[in-house]
Amino acid sequence: MLTSIAVPASVANLGPGFDTLAVAVELYLRVRLVERRADGRGELIVRSSQPPVPGENGIERAYRSLAGRVPRGLPSVVVDVESEIPIGAGLGSSAAATVAGLRLFEEVGEPLPAGELLEAACGLEGHPDNAAAAIRGGLALALRREDGRVSVATLEWPGSVRFLIATPDRALSTTEARRVVPAAWSRDDAVFNLQRVARLVHAVATVDPAGLRGTLLDRWHQPARAALVPELPAALAIEDPDLLGVCLSGAGPSIVALAERGVDRIAARLEQVYRNAGTAVRIRNVGAVQPLVTAPAVASRG
Repeated sequence: MLTSIAVPASVANLGPGFDTLAVAVELYLRVRLVERRADGRGELIVRSSQPPVPGENGIERAYRSLAGRVPRGLPSVVVDVESEIPIGAGLGSSAAATVAGLRLFEEVGEPLPAGELLEAACGLEGHPDNAAAAIRGGLALALRREDGRVSVATLEWPGSVRFLIATPDRALSTTEARRVVPAAWSRDDAVFNLQRVARLVHAVATVDPAGLRGTLLDRWHQPARAALVPELPAALAIEDPDLLGVCLSGAGPSIVALAERGVDRIAARLEQVYRNAGTAVRIRNVGAVQPLVTAPAVASRG
């Protein structure tokens, strides 16, 4: 029997929710365990990969990170990898790889309690939002406590609200995108964002898609990152009666528009932004991966 692991992409920040909010979406990284070798060397051998992954990759790093928990040594594994999540696009590809590696460790090593799985993923990623969504699904609300531990609350995302994700034909490193974010904000800007985070979470919790309108505005990270994602100002300026909001996906450069209706029309307007800028782009229309309903990280046999 072969084991397959599927981990979803995630749209983080959601405008005002910088390093706090992320939604798991229906794009997947899949890892298929082809062979395990009880040699204690803990190697991860990629037999095939689409698209190609580098020799040292996030899946291997995460898989080997817990080797000390296996007294007789971690088995080496041979895997096939297939990913729908573009790298460097602001869609949580790194977090998905990390969670996949930890799930692979669970398969050949030992199961991890839910809290330890989350802590391990966040420790490797450095921030909890994408990792939490990749593990838990739905809208993940991450909290790092004073002692450094992470806890996550999860809400079901309104199923009628679609994510129109525009990914340009270029990558942007999270490190570069974080470098331009201010170290501090004014009180007015802090209140502006906090008000919108509160209303966004309320709209999701009460299944009120119309309540999302206006909640994706941000004064913390998007103004600074617009210099790295030049299409962002024009995308934010799109007007359509069915548009619920526009924001960066994660650190960018992907941009996401939310809508229940008129999705084809809004996707065309989003695509026009890139056409006007002379930028090649791919638009994806995807739904959310719900908690419990659709497991955010699935180990199946077959």
